[in-house]
This record gives sequence, structure tokens and C-alpha cells, in this order.
Amino acid sequence: MTGTDILTGIALVLVIEGLVYALAPSLVERMLEALRQMPLETRRTLGLVTVVTGVVLLWIARSFGG
Repeated sequence: MTGTDILTGIALVLVIEGLVYALAPSLVERMLEALRQMPLETRRTLGLVTVVTGVVLLWIARSFGG
């Protein structure tokens, strides 16, 4: 993984997040409210599942993508 790959990944995250805020700001507010109502342990588990999913997707992309 090169510095260019990392920069590309960060740029894509910013583009996608920016689109969500620009196109559906009320959805973001509802999602934040739903997160506020979740217990801390549930939010932590959700974060860990998200990280594992991202790592698995990266592994698949690197293994089979080229």
C-alpha cells in the first residue's frame, strides 16, 4: 500500500461523506439522533463491525482486484 493509495482512500471517504451532507442533511440528523439513543456498547460494536467489514473489503480488493 502506497501513500497514494492512502490519500485516494481518504479522498473517497471525504467525497462520499460530503455528498451525504449535501444531498440529505436531514437524514444525517436522524442518523445522529438514532446513534445518540443507542447504548455505548452497541455503538462500539457497530464501529468494530464497520472496521472489520472495511478490512475484509480491502483484502478482497487487493487479493482479487489485480
